[in-house]
Amino acid sequence: MGFTETLADFFGFDEHETDLRTEALAGLTTFLTMSYIVVVNPSIMAGIEGKKPGVLIPGYSHAETVQMLAVVTIIASAVAIFVMAFYANRPFALAPGLGLNAFFAFTVVGTLGVSWQTALAAVVVEGVVFILLTAVGAREYIIRLFPEPVKFAVGTGIGLFLAIIGLQAMGIVVDDPATLLTLGNLATNPVAVLSIVGLFLTFALYARGIPGAIILGILLTTFIGWVLTVLGVTQPGVLAPQSLPDAQYNIAPLAGAFVEGFQGIEMFTFTLIVFTFFFVDFFDTAGTLVGVGQVAGFLDEDGDLPDADKPLMADAIGTTIGGMLGTSTVTTYIESATGVEEGGRTGMTALVVGLLFLAALVFVPLAAAIPIYASHIALVVVAVLMLSNVTEVQWDDVTHAVPAGLTILIMPFTYSIAYGIAAGIVSYPVVKTAVGEYDEVSVGQWLLAVAFVLYFFVRTSGVLAAQL
Repeated sequence: MGFTETLADFFGFDEHETDLRTEALAGLTTFLTMSYIVVVNPSIMAGIEGKKPGVLIPGYSHAETVQMLAVVTIIASAVAIFVMAFYANRPFALAPGLGLNAFFAFTVVGTLGVSWQTALAAVVVEGVVFILLTAVGAREYIIRLFPEPVKFAVGTGIGLFLAIIGLQAMGIVVDDPATLLTLGNLATNPVAVLSIVGLFLTFALYARGIPGAIILGILLTTFIGWVLTVLGVTQPGVLAPQSLPDAQYNIAPLAGAFVEGFQGIEMFTFTLIVFTFFFVDFFDTAGTLVGVGQVAGFLDEDGDLPDADKPLMADAIGTTIGGMLGTSTVTTYIESATGVEEGGRTGMTALVVGLLFLAALVFVPLAAAIPIYASHIALVVVAVLMLSNVTEVQWDDVTHAVPAGLTILIMPFTYSIAYGIAAGIVSYPVVKTAVGEYDEVSVGQWLLAVAFVLYFFVRTSGVLAAQL
């Protein structure tokens, strides 16, 4: 039996009416549409002393830290994707998720003041919990526990959260003492001008249906910035880095750092962080699996994905390994739908994506050459795409509109995905009871609401001030 026949037999090409060429093309398509995460995830997670919260490693520059995070991003993605390919045999691809990496850097490390090592510890704990719950088949119970309007609203809330972060990095939105936020001085800020050009260029590429539109937009914006710098239109360091460091592939300062994060943790805050990572990861993955599974024709007559626990396990393992290596929560990407639309039906598609991620290790130094404003174009583009989730909410039902609305509003205004989820969960049983539908609220939902009320009190009363 030849190599091609072996692959066909292992992945079941005949059963899924596909072939190696189709699967390879599907894998390439998926990789191109999600490859932006290799440069965007490090850009979001890496901190800048005095300017931006995130991972700060003593003795290493920002550019070196970015490269380390790029390596970890690639490895964590590849591990999760290979589990998806060989264990789940599904054409789904995974990588550190947008939204949770921003929550990691800006909320957990920035707003809450938790060390990045402790944030990684929370990711690892979330991954282990995910593995255990998936192994015992608790998926249906978890889905029933969380209010439906909150689940539907999370994506839109995260979209707005990402949009503010991206627009600020691009100089389009700036701080204002009177209104909190306002429009920046666009005409006099070269970063804002180029960011706007790059943003509309990316939207144009995406609208044309060009594979890899987001990463192409980022690279083209970066290239224009470098050209303008070389031509002397702007000073070095404005649109392009002043210099590039040597290639940095040593991830030792990141790998295993989560162990240190367990020291001196504050349990209230740590539990909330773990809960948020788990909630968003689980429902984002579950929703993506169903959505992409529908495109692929995988769903059964009840609209469920058969053997869903296997792809969920790939997500859980990827998250755990990613946290151990030094990156935020790994999740299944909706971009997998592009490969499915190209005919990908088996784990072979995922295998190709994983191999392409490993091949991307060659381009790790490129991550340090891409300025923050260029990489954050992806956040605004993805934010716009995530707004479509709002249509799933039953806005004509007040018991859905209130929890969903609070979830969406609180996230960007408090710079926290966790607070948005908590607001939705607290309001759900209150509104349900107010309209006489208290019998539709489970004991678990009440307990969650009470727990979050307690947390908000402790968090805002100053009890934790000395510990954070």
